[in-house]
Amino acid sequence: MKKVNIPRVVIAATQSSSGKTTVVTGILRALKNKGLNVQPYKVGPDYIDPSYHGMAAGRKGHNLDTWLVDESMINDLFVQESKEADIAIIEGVMGLYDGGKNGVSSTAQLAKKLNAPVILVINVQSMGDSAAAIALGFKLYDSDVNLSGVILNKLGSPTHKALIEEAMKKINVPVYGAIFRDDSVHMPERHLGLTPAGENNAREVIEKISEKIAQEVYLDEIIELAKTAPAIEVEEFEAENIKKDITIGIAQDKAFSFYYPASLAQLENLGAKLKFFSPLEDETIPDDVDALIFGGGFPEVFAQELMQNTSMIKSIRKANERKMPIYAECGGFMYLMQGIYDFEQRFYEMVGIIPAKAQMNKKLQTVGYVKAKILQDNILGKQNDEIKGHEFHFSTQIDTQDESFPWAFEFTKMRNNMKYKAGYAKDNIVGSYLHLHFLGSKQNAKYFVEQIRAYKKSLEMEEN
Repeated sequence: MKKVNIPRVVIAATQSSSGKTTVVTGILRALKNKGLNVQPYKVGPDYIDPSYHGMAAGRKGHNLDTWLVDESMINDLFVQESKEADIAIIEGVMGLYDGGKNGVSSTAQLAKKLNAPVILVINVQSMGDSAAAIALGFKLYDSDVNLSGVILNKLGSPTHKALIEEAMKKINVPVYGAIFRDDSVHMPERHLGLTPAGENNAREVIEKISEKIAQEVYLDEIIELAKTAPAIEVEEFEAENIKKDITIGIAQDKAFSFYYPASLAQLENLGAKLKFFSPLEDETIPDDVDALIFGGGFPEVFAQELMQNTSMIKSIRKANERKMPIYAECGGFMYLMQGIYDFEQRFYEMVGIIPAKAQMNKKLQTVGYVKAKILQDNILGKQNDEIKGHEFHFSTQIDTQDESFPWAFEFTKMRNNMKYKAGYAKDNIVGSYLHLHFLGSKQNAKYFVEQIRAYKKSLEMEEN
C-alpha cells in the first residue's frame, strides 16, 4: 500500500437543479485560469456533465460510481486519474444523500470513501434563515460526512447575502461563496438534461460563468480546504505492457458521445487499440478495425444526417455481413435498428441490422441502475452472467413481438426489482439500452476482447 496526497473537495447540493453543475464548471475554469492543474470528477453515471468539466478544466472528466465500478476500485481510479493534478473537484449527483437503492453511489457515500471535505450548494432564492436550518440538517444527518461549508446560490441582493451569512455564523458553517442571481448565466438544456458540450458554444458559456464564479466564490479558501483532505491509501501495482493486437472502431461525434474514458481505457489495457470515427461525417468505418462500438448519445437529434450518410450505413452492413463483433448502447442501439420515430412521429431509416425500431416519447421512459442477466451466449459473455449497468432514455424498442426475437438480457431494476427482457443479441451483435462500465465489468471486457481476437484470427485463417 502507498499513501498519496491529493487536495480534493466535493461540491454537493441539497437537491437536483440547485445549480451545482454551473457552479462546479465555473470553479474548474476559474481555478485553471489561476494556473492550477485541475482534475474534475462527477459522482454517478452521468455523461454530459463531465463533457463540460473536461472542457473547463482541460483534462478529461471522470465518473465515480460505486454501482458501475466496484467500491474497492474507486480510490485506485481516483488516484490514477488525478496524477499531476494540483487539486481535484468532485461534483455530486442529485442531493448529497440521494443515490440508488440504499444510497448506493450517493455523493455522501463517495465523499466518505474518498475522505473528502464537502461544500453544499444551496439555492437560497426566496429564503432567509431557513438556509441555515437546511445546512444544519444536512450537517447533522450523517456525522461521518465532513460537511465543511456552503455556497449560497441565487442571492437576490447584498442585504440578502448578509442575512444568510449571519445565520450561517450562528451554526458555525463557513460560507465559501455567495453567488447573485443572473438569469443570463445558465447551461443549455434539452430532453436528457444538459446539451453536450460539443454541440454548442460551450467555451463561451464556460468563460462567462467562470468570470462570475471568480468574483463571487472564494477560490483561495476552497483551495485551502481541499488541502486538508488526508492522504489516500491505494494498492501499489505495475501496469502490464500488453501488446495491442486488435483494433476497435469507436463511433464518436455529436450523435454518439456517451463514453466513460476509464471504460475505454480498460479495453486498451487488455490489448485493444482504439480508432475513433464519425457516423455523421465519415464515409465509411475505418479500414483496419476488428470490431465496432456504438455508444449512447442523440441519434434522434441527428437522424436526418445519419440517414443521409448512406455510404457509412453500407460499410456497417458489410462489416456485419463479415460477422465483425458489434456492440451498441442506447443511442448506438437505436442507430443499428431499422429506424427511429422522432418526437413528431417522423420516421428515419437507420442501419437496419437489428430487427426493431426506436420510438421517441415525450416522457422519460426509464432511469436508474439495473442488473442485466445475459439470456444467451453472446460477444459480452456467457448465458446467466450478470452485468451491472444504468438506463436513461426517452425512446422505446418497438416491433419486437415475434416470440423468436433474440433478447439479449433480462433487466432487473434495482429500485423495485421489476424484471423485463431487453436488447438484442445474435451472432456477432449485442445492443441494448444498457450503459455499462468495462472497468467495473472486467470479465465482460476480457470476454469481448477475446471474441474480437477470435474473429480476427478466423479472417486471417480464411486469407491463408
